[in-house]
Parts: sequence; C-alpha cells; structure tokens
Amino acid sequence: MRVLSGIQPSGRLHIGNFFGAMRQHLELQKEHDGFYFIADYHALTSNPSAEDIASRTLDVAMDYLALGLDPEKTVFWRQSDVPEVTELCWLLSCITPMGLLQRCTSYKDKVAQGMSANHGLFAYPVLQAADILIFDSELVPVGADQKQHIEVTRDIAQRFNNSYGEILVLPKEHIIDSVAVVVGIDGRKMSKSYDNTIELFESEKSVKKKIMRIVTDSTPVEEPKNPSRCSIFALLKLFCDKDEIADWQRRYLEGGMGYGEAKKALVGKVIEYFGPYRAKRAELQEDTDYVRKVLADGAERARAVAAKTLSKVRYAVGLGR
Repeated sequence: MRVLSGIQPSGRLHIGNFFGAMRQHLELQKEHDGFYFIADYHALTSNPSAEDIASRTLDVAMDYLALGLDPEKTVFWRQSDVPEVTELCWLLSCITPMGLLQRCTSYKDKVAQGMSANHGLFAYPVLQAADILIFDSELVPVGADQKQHIEVTRDIAQRFNNSYGEILVLPKEHIIDSVAVVVGIDGRKMSKSYDNTIELFESEKSVKKKIMRIVTDSTPVEEPKNPSRCSIFALLKLFCDKDEIADWQRRYLEGGMGYGEAKKALVGKVIEYFGPYRAKRAELQEDTDYVRKVLADGAERARAVAAKTLSKVRYAVGLGR
C-alpha cells in the first residue's frame, strides 16, 4: 500500500513531532510503499526568509535520515523539486468550490493566531490534495486535527472523477492516535509557536535546562501527587515501558518524592533515547552532499510517478491533445 506524508520545514523538530507523527512514519515504511516529502511550498504561507526556508529544509532532511528513514525503501524528496504538483494544484483549483475551502477550519484558526490571511494559506487544502493525489496515495497518516484535509482531498478527487472519469485514487486517512498530545514544558501542547519545545537534537545541556524548568504545582515532597495532571509524568510515559510507568505512578500517589527527582529521571531518559540518533545526526551534518543527493534522487523517483498521473489528468481535461 502506498503511504504518503509531508512535513513542513517551519523550524527545529521537537519530541512532539517525533512521537506525534515521525515515529509512525518510520514504522510504516517497513511494510508499505513510503512516499515522504518536505513541504517547503506549504511553509511559504508563513513568509519565512529565503535563508530560513533553505536551512530548515536541510535540517528536516537530516533529522529524518538520522532517525531511521531508509532512502532505499522510501521515496524522500523536497516538494518544490516536483513541479508537477503545482500544475495539478491549478487544475484541481478549477473544479474546487469556494464554499469547500471556506469551511476549512485550519485557515480560520491560523488567521486567528496571527498568520497573514494570504491566498496560499486559504488555498492550502488544494495544494495538499495535489500532493496526495498525484502519487496515487492510498493511505495518508494524519493526526485527528488534520482529518478534515483528507476529507477535502477526497471531495476534490471525487468531483474531478465525476467530471472527467475515474482517474484519481481516493485516499484513506490513517488517524495517528497512539499519542493524542505531547505536552510542552509549560503544560500546553508542545509547539514551536508556543516556544515550549524540547528539540530532538539540541545540546544535552539545553535539554536538561528546559526539563528542569517544567512547570509543576506546589505540592510538598511528602504529599501524594496527581500523575494525570503532571507534565513530567506525561513526558516520562513516552520513554518508559509499562512496568516503569506503573512504578512512577505508584510513587506519585504514595508521596515522598519530589518533582525534581522525576525531572532528573526524564532528563536521563531523553538523552539516552536520542543518543544514537544524535550521533548519526552529527555524521550527516558533516556530509550534507549526501543529504542533498538523497533528496535529488528521491525527487527523480517522485517525478516519475507524478508525471504519469499528471499526463492522464491533462489529457482528461483536454490539454495537450
């Protein structure tokens, strides 16, 4: 089954990105036909500088490769290196009703958060549909908050097929629900926009500093504590097995343990877990030519697939006959 997913190069990736999506992407590549891309066109909706978009794209590529993405098994490319996607986006735009886009909550949410109300942000779902449909994607792993975008993609594909014949494959969403929300160091959802992240590959010193300032309540050491309301416990659960989690829960409920002890344990877990990946990331940092070659090879493979779909679509709408 062909699995497709993209990630925006909007800043340094953090453990919320990893446990929320990246880990599942890497698992899916073992049994499926993986198509993963760095969505640099999508990132332009927030108007980053040219330097940022270039450096962040390379960073995302190195992060994925360090974490185990296998370019022999998985097609991995930069979105802007496959121009067929933007042509399909225009063709799909011409059959996409305005009302469909106006109902998308993501645009309204982002504008409410202060993002510029530009056309790219508004038409984002059509480009996302082109990303998915041009590769005949069958499975698209998304978080529950992205489900609407898959529904929009299916709606656009169905409208096209109704008009021009059964050409586009309607994808199925694969809801990633193993981790609903990864909390940040301030107790809110971990997000770059909140500046509350623990980055995947920041220095061990910085990791320790951030974790030690995680917000907690003022319950005395000797008193029982509620693990379900503690950000440290929520993060420990990402790194511990079932027995360790049960032990930590017992200690929280019994009392006699300070939050500082749990924070130190979390520091050790984070550093240990990402240690091997950190070493690989450092190697890639010294060999960026290899990283660029992986992206170039991936783009060539992706274009070969995209060109076939676009050719069928162009013929169907009457172009190039």
